[in-house]
Amino acid sequence: MPFDALGLSPKFAPLYKKHNFAQPTPIQAQAIPAVLSGRDVIASAETGSGKTAAFLLPIITKLLEEKKTGGTRVLVLVPTRELALQVDSVAKQFGKPLGISSFPVYGGVGYVPQEEALKGGADIIIATPGRLLDHHQQHHTRFEKLSFLVLDEADRMLDMGFYPDVRRIVTALPKKRQTLLFSATISEGVARLAQQHLTDPVRVSVQHEQPTVLPVGITHAIYPVRQERKTDLLLHLLAQAKMPSVLIFTRTKHRAERLARRLLQEGYGVGLLHGDRTQGQRVAALEGFRRGKFQLLVATDIAARGLDVEKISHVINYDLPSTPEDYIHRVGRTARMLAKGDAFSLVSLQELGQLSDIEMALGEALPRVMLPDFDGGEIPFVSRLKKEPPKSTEPFGRAARPRPRRLR
Repeated sequence: MPFDALGLSPKFAPLYKKHNFAQPTPIQAQAIPAVLSGRDVIASAETGSGKTAAFLLPIITKLLEEKKTGGTRVLVLVPTRELALQVDSVAKQFGKPLGISSFPVYGGVGYVPQEEALKGGADIIIATPGRLLDHHQQHHTRFEKLSFLVLDEADRMLDMGFYPDVRRIVTALPKKRQTLLFSATISEGVARLAQQHLTDPVRVSVQHEQPTVLPVGITHAIYPVRQERKTDLLLHLLAQAKMPSVLIFTRTKHRAERLARRLLQEGYGVGLLHGDRTQGQRVAALEGFRRGKFQLLVATDIAARGLDVEKISHVINYDLPSTPEDYIHRVGRTARMLAKGDAFSLVSLQELGQLSDIEMALGEALPRVMLPDFDGGEIPFVSRLKKEPPKSTEPFGRAARPRPRRLR
């Protein structure tokens, strides 16, 4: 089904090709008509499925049908400043050419430009809860004409403890509005949030029935290695294969800093992203990675959700995440929008418990690649699952053994 058949504004037609929007993704095909119907909507879909366009395109369509009111008409609440910038990017791609203004509001930068946008009545405000609440308490906001509220990445906002701020913001908004809740997962907390703030919502979901599902299109590989040789293995992998755009996750900010310094010493273009970086540093790292200035982006889990960079070829878990859900969100940064990608995990003896938890939650044994110089010695990389994962001594598990399945 083409975008033109979903009831969206025909004014979008020249923009689809310009921004590589060929066919709607499943969540877009289901959510766009639901939003256009005027009903409140709860939408869930796996990471990388195109949720941002699923709510922005129909909202902009409806804004084009109305007269400008002199106040903010759409409020999108997001958990992180990175996601605020990404949602604003899509809003500008499709809204700005049609006269619809947008502005991101988040912490770590000056108040004055945000105050001007809020008082000036930008059509779409994309905001993190804490900074928006600061502006609201200073009477900078103009929400009396608000028509749409979007709670984006609702599960992440709850995980980060934003619910009290979200509740205070929502309470101050007009009761007559259309509310949309988009989330990767619908937990009990998200369900309660929807029950409290949505009215008779339409439920839209393209989730699989399993509670934890790997995005389609990703080839996975586990590399056993001793903890002290992880950096050597990483450098070996980077040298052995074409990896044009690599997102590397570490467990802590300190490890991210140390690894980024080593990679810079080896001559790689490297961006660094973690919570202690200034907003300017974070934006520079993301933009440099997005535009290809940096081949590598070293990050903590701050980049596990909401980071929407096209054509990330590889995600490498230098350190395994602590939960299966975080593994899903990390590796979901590649193979976006139905593309394909690779996810490599460097796993030490100390991380066997985390690996086992991930595999048990997924119900699948992830393929092992045993490299003679980096095999972790006698580390017992046996899955707790009955079905033993395939093994290989070929560097990327692409030959001399069955190809790793793209898990669904």
